[in-house]
Amino acid sequence: MITGPTASGKSALAVEVARRLDTEIISSDSRQIYHGIPIVTATPTTEEMGGIRHHLIDILPLDAYYSASEFEQDALRISDGLFASRGVAVVCGGSMMYVDALCNGIDDIPTVPDNIRRSLMVEWNDRGDEWLLSQLKSLDPVHYERVDKKNMKRVFHAVEISVTANKPYSSLITGMKKERDFEIIKICLDGDREKLFERINSRVLRMMDAGLEEEARRVYPIRRLNSLNTVGLKEMFAWFDGIFTKDEAIARIQKNTRVYAKKQLTWYKRDSDMTRLDFNEGIKNADKILDMLR
Repeated sequence: MITGPTASGKSALAVEVARRLDTEIISSDSRQIYHGIPIVTATPTTEEMGGIRHHLIDILPLDAYYSASEFEQDALRISDGLFASRGVAVVCGGSMMYVDALCNGIDDIPTVPDNIRRSLMVEWNDRGDEWLLSQLKSLDPVHYERVDKKNMKRVFHAVEISVTANKPYSSLITGMKKERDFEIIKICLDGDREKLFERINSRVLRMMDAGLEEEARRVYPIRRLNSLNTVGLKEMFAWFDGIFTKDEAIARIQKNTRVYAKKQLTWYKRDSDMTRLDFNEGIKNADKILDMLR
């Protein structure tokens, strides 16, 4: 498992490790799974993939629903196949909930029927975020108090599970760690904070040069989709709406990406099983990872 903050060089390192192990990569990125927004999600290009097959990238339409639970099931299925054929799988991505789901498992919760999900989606789109928050407060006041109320995907998930189970979502969460029948080596790329922030700022400028504005304008008419509720697009949309100037939007993307990177690092610090490697070493870190495998 190769993880770490945005712009720390995870993808390039994962490709090098997978190449040397003659295996494939499973993406643990909750936005790269969607088709149509490769620039804002920094989805690896064909060239950057280096001939290594990448799973769970660019496979879902923007209006599709996908959860950490579904990722856990898909990643386990793919990794089982790679263990049988290659002996090892490389997982790469910075979505914290996905990393946790694959390594530790998540609680068994009911599958939401399509009719319930569609009905709730329609009401949410018609009535807005405040309505969805009021539903969660009514269905599960305990989870309402602790959920990130700016992360509407998680709010929606808690509502749909509460409706499906006919009991509060919080009552289904046990926090029990699942045992895995494979060994996990977890790598977190870390390093000098100021250098990381410089890399983030430069990446945003490269995204603009690569066509982020055009990508954002293509999806602007469907901006309410949850898949588009992400740093890089939200600020572009605010520019299009006249809230920011172009320069302000770019500066805000840089700032919000830095904030997200700090949240990622804080999350990873809680995991004592993480081995930290300096991102400045780049693909040289592959030697250290292979030594750990041996």
